[in-house]
Amino acid sequence: MTRTVFVNGAYVPENEAKISIFDRGFLMADGVYEVTSVLQGKLIDFEGHAVRLERSLNELDMGMPCTMDELLEIHRELVRVNEIDEGLVYLQITRGSDGDRDFAFPDPETTKPTLVLFTQSKPGMANSAASQKGAKIISIEDIRWGRRDIKTVQLLYPSMGKMMAKKVGCDDAWMVEEGFVTEGTSNNAYIVKGNKIITRGLSNDILHGITRAAVLRMAKEAQMEVEERSFTIEEAKEADEAFTTSASAFVMPVVEIDGATMGDGTPGPIAKRLREIYLDESLKKAI
Repeated sequence: MTRTVFVNGAYVPENEAKISIFDRGFLMADGVYEVTSVLQGKLIDFEGHAVRLERSLNELDMGMPCTMDELLEIHRELVRVNEIDEGLVYLQITRGSDGDRDFAFPDPETTKPTLVLFTQSKPGMANSAASQKGAKIISIEDIRWGRRDIKTVQLLYPSMGKMMAKKVGCDDAWMVEEGFVTEGTSNNAYIVKGNKIITRGLSNDILHGITRAAVLRMAKEAQMEVEERSFTIEEAKEADEAFTTSASAFVMPVVEIDGATMGDGTPGPIAKRLREIYLDESLKKAI
C-alpha cells in the first residue's frame, strides 16, 4: 500500500512527493519537527506537540505555514486515509528556499516555509516486546550544539549515538556533558533511587519532552516523589531502576547501563507502573 503524505498544501502518494533541492532543510538542516503518536486511531498529546512546535519556530525566527486547527486536520486526515491504528505522524517544517543556496536566511516575506507530514504504521506499539524486555544503554560524550531545547532536524550525532550502541549489542545511548547525563539520543533519561524519580531539570541543555511533562505530572498525581536534578552515569549504575520517555516509546524501562545490570535485569516496578498510567491516561485524552 502506497502511503498518502502531505507536502505544502497537497495530499499526494509518497512516490510523487517532491521538495526543492535548494530547500534549507536539505542544505542546512534549517528546520524543526515533531512526532505525534497514534493509538487506537487517535492522536496522543497533540496539543503539547503543537505548543512545542510553535516555540521551536519562534526560537529560530521561522514562520508557521498554517494554523494549528489546520495542522490538526492534516494529522487526522493522514491517520484516516492511511488507516493508522497504532503508529506515528511525523511533521517537519523547514525555512524553505528562495531559489539558491546561501548562509543568510531568505526573506520571510517572500519565502514560505516547507511543510511535510507522513505517517508510520507500527502495530503493537503500546505493548511492544522492547518495553517488556527493557533497554540496554551505553554512555557517550555529548558534543551537540547548545540549543537542544529546540527540536531541530539536526540529528546526525544522535543517529551516530544509536549506531554506537547497536555496534556493541545495546539499544541506545545516554549522552554525558561535564560528568552529567543530559538525555538519550531520542528520549529523556531518568533513574529511580529509594522510590524517588530523578531526572535532569529543564534548560537549553535538553529537549523539553512532551511525554516527559505528562509522565512527571502523572507521577506526582500518583503520589510518587520527583526530583529534577542532574545525575552521573555512576549514580545511574547504582540506582534501583532507570527508564526513558519519548513520544514513540512512551515509558521504556532500562535494564543495563554501560554493562552494569539494573536490579535483577528486568524492567523495574516504577517504570512499568508509569507506563501503564501514561498509556491509560493518554488514551482517555486522545483526539
